[in-house]
Amino acid sequence: MSFPRVVAVAPGSPAARAGLQPGDEIVALDGQLPRDIIQYQLLADRDVLEVELRRGNLDLTATVMRDAGAPLGLEVDAALFDRVRTCDNHCEFCFIHQLPKGLRKSLYTRDDDYRLSFLYGNFTTLTRFTEADLERVVTEGLSPLWVSIHATDPDVRAQMLRNRRGATSLRWLRALLDHGIEVHGQVVVCPGVNDGAVLAGTLTGVLDRFPELASAACVPLGVSRFNTEPALRPHTAGEAEAVVATVERWQEIFDQALGRPLVYASDEYYLVAGREPPPLERYGEVAQHDNGVGMLRAFEAGFEGRAAPPEGGPSGFFHSVDGAPAAGYRAARTAGAVTLRPRPTAPVTVITGRYAAPWIDRLARRLRPDTEVVAVDNAFFGGNIAVAGLLTGGDVARTLAGLPSGRRYLLPDACLSGGRFLDGAALEDMPRPVDVIAADGAALRRALLAGNVASVA
Repeated sequence: MSFPRVVAVAPGSPAARAGLQPGDEIVALDGQLPRDIIQYQLLADRDVLEVELRRGNLDLTATVMRDAGAPLGLEVDAALFDRVRTCDNHCEFCFIHQLPKGLRKSLYTRDDDYRLSFLYGNFTTLTRFTEADLERVVTEGLSPLWVSIHATDPDVRAQMLRNRRGATSLRWLRALLDHGIEVHGQVVVCPGVNDGAVLAGTLTGVLDRFPELASAACVPLGVSRFNTEPALRPHTAGEAEAVVATVERWQEIFDQALGRPLVYASDEYYLVAGREPPPLERYGEVAQHDNGVGMLRAFEAGFEGRAAPPEGGPSGFFHSVDGAPAAGYRAARTAGAVTLRPRPTAPVTVITGRYAAPWIDRLARRLRPDTEVVAVDNAFFGGNIAVAGLLTGGDVARTLAGLPSGRRYLLPDACLSGGRFLDGAALEDMPRPVDVIAADGAALRRALLAGNVASVA
């Protein structure tokens, strides 16, 4: 285990009054070393807190006093202070195996840690889940969790995970549901593996064994040009249509049996099949928005002012946690000072991924006919990778270089993490000035209508 290191102290906070400083390592809170940010929050939730800390070569003790419910005022450097529980599956469709060398180190971490499922909405297969983990989840109320199902047939699931424990690990899903834990599931559908009759059998298994699931998403596998698995391939339009048909048929069954549709197909399936996605109301709370389910309809509703953008990240934990590191879904998309520009007179060009481009173009031209939407071809990853969130700086720069000056270029913040693209390129590397806006419809409407967009200095 490592000690949580303080990276920020809020001025005037209880931690600041007690003398804590950035760089301090927290050795113990009231005599206990927290294993992760979850336990850290539970230990820190006291009116009087003894903090043992290490500052350089000095061992110090600080007494933090605060009013009930007031934040401690610290931010630490990581979500987990012990070792991340890495994935011991070997799924052929895992996108991490399809990454080239030279990207950010954090992108290559394959976790299968229920804590990161709770904290950031990462999906876990439960193949490394234990009785002790179940006890902690239930005792501390770590809900919701996000579980990769892929197939309910034990042999198919073990084959897909390339892990014999995959055949039995869904018993933990049943145990979580038995203890009232909210769980959202996903099925990564691979052509010729778990589609067709296998997918129908999986949804039968969900109804029979896991009807308490809050939601289940069917999402297509991503295949990049760096893929080394010869059997992997993207869905054809006909296969995408078949998945949509299966999901919609099972939505009717779930509606009749449970009073809710439960299962949803990702937007990508509708786009590949050339179909319009269902109305927003059909998606309920749009719980799997960040998994690409209902994202287009939510964008449309935000653009038209009919609904607020979904809250960032599937887990609500970080909306209140004190001391959580800015990572995962909570990470800042841009770095540096953010300013607001006055409304420009230049025509607007929206830069985005190929999947969303026609949808955004249709909306934007209704409001401002001179708007241009340019789809960036993802030459870096290739394959069927066409979402804005996986665009690299190199591909965006290449596209911008071929476009005229004198226009105003808008870029969704989904492309960025800490102001950098996946390939490490920064905004200042772009050949044209770009304004970064939140990747939701309301933000785009404001940018087109009033011109006030967040611009990174």
